[in-house]
Amino acid sequence: MKEKKKNPNYVNNKDFHDALITHKRRLEESKTNGLSPPRISNYLGDCFLKIATHLSYRPNFVNYMFREDMISDGVENCVQYINNFDVNRSNPFAYFTQIVWYAFLRRISREKRQMEIKEKIIERSGFEEVFTADQGFNRSDYNTIKNNIQIKLSQ
Repeated sequence: MKEKKKNPNYVNNKDFHDALITHKRRLEESKTNGLSPPRISNYLGDCFLKIATHLSYRPNFVNYMFREDMISDGVENCVQYINNFDVNRSNPFAYFTQIVWYAFLRRISREKRQMEIKEKIIERSGFEEVFTADQGFNRSDYNTIKNNIQIKLSQ
């Protein structure tokens, strides 16, 4: 007898949608009673984390050294825009995946800008000020590093 395969989806879209409807209902109740907005449920937070984590495994994003920052930016944006989701739509997974995708792209552009700033600082400050030869530091290693940086900056 064949075993049933596990569901390949890591976020069940129907349960996710039902949790969003529940959250939206609690939000409306808090607004009518004049209370502060309710916290999102652990299930919704877990879904946001799973979406961001699994999206970070895509070949587009897997090799960035700041992947954890990308994931946390994605989750933060999902929490920020949870109230904008229209519960009459049937695919919250696609909506929040798109939010995470653009959060990743924003983080990548921010990090690239920071790298450019660091490279300009190194270039303008002079290599001798940045790389000082310590006693245990070989002079040929110093020249190799200096040449590699000059080659990278000239590209």
